Amino acid sequence: MNLIDIRMVGTQILGFLLLLWGLSKWAWGPVTAQLEARRQKIADEFSEARRRQEAADALKAKYEQELGGIDVQARAKLQEAIAEGQKVAGEMRTQAQKEAQDRLARAEDEMAREREKAKELLKEQVIALSLTAAEKILKTKLDDPAQRRLAGQFIDEVGALG
Repeated sequence: MNLIDIRMVGTQILGFLLLLWGLSKWAWGPVTAQLEARRQKIADEFSEARRRQEAADALKAKYEQELGGIDVQARAKLQEAIAEGQKVAGEMRTQAQKEAQDRLARAEDEMAREREKAKELLKEQVIALSLTAAEKILKTKLDDPAQRRLAGQFIDEVGALG
């Protein structure tokens, strides 16, 4: 009544050891290699992700720096455009003032010419009236009241012309 049979236990131990040896030779090697390859692939992917993250961070920093430069350039261009606009406005203002002065000078010249024409016309009318008065005086001998009346008519005619 022996419950444990030594030969049976020895056979099972020997079978178990042969199974372990066979598994390690044909199963553990490929499984371990496969697990190692999987571990290496995951580590490589993490390295690649880290590298890409660093590259993205560097690119982001570069773009932010460029955006800052663009902002500075945009402000400079805006200031330049404002200065150019002010310059053009000043030139336009100066040109408008010059044109206004030229028009004023032309108007003054025109008024002076018109004044001279009016003086010349008045002079011709005074001469015509003087000649008319002289003809009347020569045609008739005038006494003092007639001379006064003729001079008054002459003054009235000159006053009507002016």
